Amino acid sequence: MRDFDIDAVVAQVIPIVREAGELVRDAFGADKKITHKGRVDLVTETDIAVEKFLVERLAPLLPEATFLAEESAKETQLGAFTWIIDPLDGTTNFAHGLPFVANSIALWHEDRVVLGVVNLPILGELFSAVEGRGAYLNDSRISVSEEASLDKTVIATGFPYAIEEHLNDVLNNLEKLLPIVQGVRRPGAAAMDLAYVAAGRYDGFYESALNPWDTAAGLLLVQEAGGRVSERDCEKEYTFSSPNILATNGRIHDDLSKILTEC
Repeated sequence: MRDFDIDAVVAQVIPIVREAGELVRDAFGADKKITHKGRVDLVTETDIAVEKFLVERLAPLLPEATFLAEESAKETQLGAFTWIIDPLDGTTNFAHGLPFVANSIALWHEDRVVLGVVNLPILGELFSAVEGRGAYLNDSRISVSEEASLDKTVIATGFPYAIEEHLNDVLNNLEKLLPIVQGVRRPGAAAMDLAYVAAGRYDGFYESALNPWDTAAGLLLVQEAGGRVSERDCEKEYTFSSPNILATNGRIHDDLSKILTEC
């Protein structure tokens, strides 16, 4: 990797992310102070505490880097180096005692994500990827599934917080997919969904109205595990300003895209 020592950064990032996960684990069974950013968009003291911890610990690793973090982001500009952080993806799950929560940390360098870590602290799984070096679950290399037939696939999705604005789209897509695929899952944490595509547990994932901190680490995991990421229209490249995302094992990408973009 040009301009900096990625190995030195990775060696320090992984322990930091594990420590952040311990903060989540310690708070998981405790009483939680919950506030609302929207009707169904929650934030807890743990979201704030984990973000503060990550920013403080990551800042010295690359002093020139900026931060794009969910609870403190005021704009979505990316610098030459930018840490993209979701301190607690799946806050609603966390608030209700469901274990599907993630710390998502990515490093953006110039024009792409070069490092991605998705930690599932309650489940004891840490997914990581470095550009050009593959994707890993803990210490084992992972790859996307080999399934090419939609009727044998499990697809994951998510529901936007502004559900009233997206309800028809959500229901239409489910109506099209449910009779075709083997199953549709909705755990409620996009970072985890993308990691599961990378690990071959899901064959594909789609969702609308996500933010960079939801997808940055996961998209690199999928790509490094041999998968493909685009908008739902597979002819359009996924960027952080895209209205939606489609991530698959690559084998079903075109077919799933066609179904999701049919009127």
